[in-house]
Amino acid sequence: MHIGYVRVSTEQQHTERQEILLEDVDKLFIDRCSGKNTNRPELNKMLSFVRSGDVVIVESISRFARSTRDLLHLIDILTKKDVNFVSMKESLDTSTPSGKFMLTVFGALAELERETILLRQREGVAIAKSKGLYKGRKKMINSEFDRIFTQWTEGKITATQAMRKLSWSKSTFYRRVKERKETQ
Repeated sequence: MHIGYVRVSTEQQHTERQEILLEDVDKLFIDRCSGKNTNRPELNKMLSFVRSGDVVIVESISRFARSTRDLLHLIDILTKKDVNFVSMKESLDTSTPSGKFMLTVFGALAELERETILLRQREGVAIAKSKGLYKGRKKMINSEFDRIFTQWTEGKITATQAMRKLSWSKSTFYRRVKERKETQ
């Protein structure tokens, strides 16, 4: 069975370009999330779905994994299941010895590309900060904070319950608590 895997980084990005290239596959899995790690819902479903003799086909390695370590880990999972991997852009097929070798080379290039993008982003942020143009991420605002903060300080709810009600992480919650206490 030929299994296609498509990934875009955000909900707003389109998958059509990849889907057109993979139109002949028997089953298609589509993720709309970052490729920075392998904790992706459709990727995990695809890895559970594949069986011996299947072929996983992707448009490019960068759509499958962003680091050499993740790529080699995913390929190891597929290999242990006797599943081959094909990347159309790189003309790579792990059913051949040269394909296995090239997989490592292209994986390293994909990781280099990702690291270069992050470096350029950090450089751009540093320049914008030096010019006073970058203020950082916008604060998470929740109109319920005052009410929930009061409930928490009065001991009516726990910090964990407050975080859950606000849909905030622990660090965001305690940062806002600190800010609130400083303004009182």
